[in-house]
Amino acid sequence: MLSQPRCLGLLFTVTFTSFKNVHQSDRKLHGSLDVEVKGITISVNLLLGRELSGRPTVSATSCSSHIQDVEVDVSGDLGWLLNLFDNQIESKLRKALENKICERIQKSVASDLQPYLQTLPVTTEIDSFAGIDYSLTEAPRATAQMLDVMFKGEIFNRDRYSPVTFLAPVMSLPEDHNRMVYFAISDYVFNTASRVYHEAGHLNFSITDDMVPSGSTIRLTTKSFRPFAPRLARLYPNMNLELQGTMASAPFLNLSPGNLSLTPQMEIEGFVLLPSSVREPVFRLGVATNVSAMLTFNTSKITGALKPGKVQVELKESKVGVFNVELLEALLNYHVLNTLYPQVNEKLAEGFPLPLLKRIQLYDPVLEIHKDFLFLGANVQYMRV
Repeated sequence: MLSQPRCLGLLFTVTFTSFKNVHQSDRKLHGSLDVEVKGITISVNLLLGRELSGRPTVSATSCSSHIQDVEVDVSGDLGWLLNLFDNQIESKLRKALENKICERIQKSVASDLQPYLQTLPVTTEIDSFAGIDYSLTEAPRATAQMLDVMFKGEIFNRDRYSPVTFLAPVMSLPEDHNRMVYFAISDYVFNTASRVYHEAGHLNFSITDDMVPSGSTIRLTTKSFRPFAPRLARLYPNMNLELQGTMASAPFLNLSPGNLSLTPQMEIEGFVLLPSSVREPVFRLGVATNVSAMLTFNTSKITGALKPGKVQVELKESKVGVFNVELLEALLNYHVLNTLYPQVNEKLAEGFPLPLLKRIQLYDPVLEIHKDFLFLGANVQYMRV
């Protein structure tokens, strides 16, 4: 990347003292050397790349500097003599300074800029189970107006990796930019998270009678279920029930302009807890609901919360004959609203960390929801130690 030339002016002063032979005379010669440097132009080509690990790299492929003018003014006892050679002194000094500038820049790129880019995270821990892969998919691309960096953005199981079977969408980014940095985050990121937690069974749940509020008129017992399934109470008198919920598939987040939603499909299987501690399956339900999502964006991460819609229940299978699912919907809606979603929202409140270099902090954040992706903008400040 070719930097914009910068023109600088420098002025520094050197004071010197000349000594004659101390055995011959105690006389000292004093003077000063004033050097004025004008019009420094520096041009550096930076090559941005990517390591196999996915971290960015940078190197200075070429450097040139030009000093428009160097003026040397020597005053004092030896001024009249040295000023006779001012052209030669100025020429040599200008050449030496030009070489030194590029030498220092190339060293700084290797010793300062490259190590700093290495602070960009390749993987970041979300929790004890999952992490996010922020490795670069290609070398950064620079233009005169912007720098584009493409991250993988995949949530993965830290103990057991399995390949993703769906692709990230193509994103058509807005052209209006009034922030310093933007993050375009596709639904791929959130849906890989859903896939990982679903495959590991983290989205499954169970409901037992001790989880039902003490004041509830509906208990998870065969006696209480008599209005739902009259035959159930006759076949299994005075026994407890357990409901086991599983997601039929990983619930994917749908992004459309101004809207985020999910349509999770669940199955709930009912078991009778026999005196022998054996769990006897007696019915299976299909459960569907519409869920709206809300995301927030702060200085370092994205957080979220789900707002559930009403649960709808369908009887899939019954081993105890007639089953009134309408009465059961009330119990499931209570559990979803007061137990299941608060647990999910507690996890979402921990957030997804953004890929940021060390000591970089964002401010003035804005968030837009587009088809298949979020568009996050912010200004940037570097936090000094």
